[in-house]
Amino acid sequence: MVDRYSEIDEVIAYIHQHLDEPLLLEHLAKEVSYSPYHFTRIFKARVGLPPLYYVSAARLQKAKDLLLRTNLGIRDIALEIGQQSLGTFTTRFTERVGVTPSSFRNSSVEAETLFRSLRQLEDWRGPHPAVQTYGRISGTIHSIVPFEGVILVGLFPKPIPEGLPLYGTLLSSLGDFCFTDVKPGVYYLMATSIPWGTQAIDFLLPHATLRTRAHKPITVKPDSMVPHLQVMLHLPSPDDPPILVSLPLLMNRFLSRVGTIAPAK
Repeated sequence: MVDRYSEIDEVIAYIHQHLDEPLLLEHLAKEVSYSPYHFTRIFKARVGLPPLYYVSAARLQKAKDLLLRTNLGIRDIALEIGQQSLGTFTTRFTERVGVTPSSFRNSSVEAETLFRSLRQLEDWRGPHPAVQTYGRISGTIHSIVPFEGVILVGLFPKPIPEGLPLYGTLLSSLGDFCFTDVKPGVYYLMATSIPWGTQAIDFLLPHATLRTRAHKPITVKPDSMVPHLQVMLHLPSPDDPPILVSLPLLMNRFLSRVGTIAPAK
């Protein structure tokens, strides 16, 4: 997969270098001398997302970096990623990261606390529905390199980890996972990991974490079983979509579900 449409890596690098500029589809296609139609097709085949959707995700990823690594005001950060409207920026950020820009900027202390709570957790089993009305998705997570820490696994409606997953859980180690009572539909499996001892900023901005993503959707149909999945965590690749969802938000929801902390308001 890495060598397939490798020219797309050039476009991805170009996108990240010019996030504050207008990035039109025709302009991006011209970088690799393709027609917009052909470029869109191969970009989506390589990355899983249409080019301009990827651009939007990359801009929000840069906004996350600027929020934590600079003292720029939120309006200035919006301008840095080419967003003229503060209201539109705030709405998109909140929808796709899960928290407001100001909440994300101030989340380091809470993130450390949540991560410590996970380290101390003894029972990692969340509650299961009493009645299984719908389907089941199970699998086993492996890693390309040795790993000890937290693994966050989710089923998302799009091939990018943004917003809250439709179904999600945390694991304390490599091994089996299971989502029960999954409604019929189309899902994309995404996972990332946080080694024990990681500093808050490194999982608030998870650029280097091991991760995996489904290149093909998982379809759940009534009265049919989804085969057991074999999932491999790998090192970040240039064509991986940004991890936009706030990982501390997922930690908070998991700890709330197992009764360790009160749900966040």
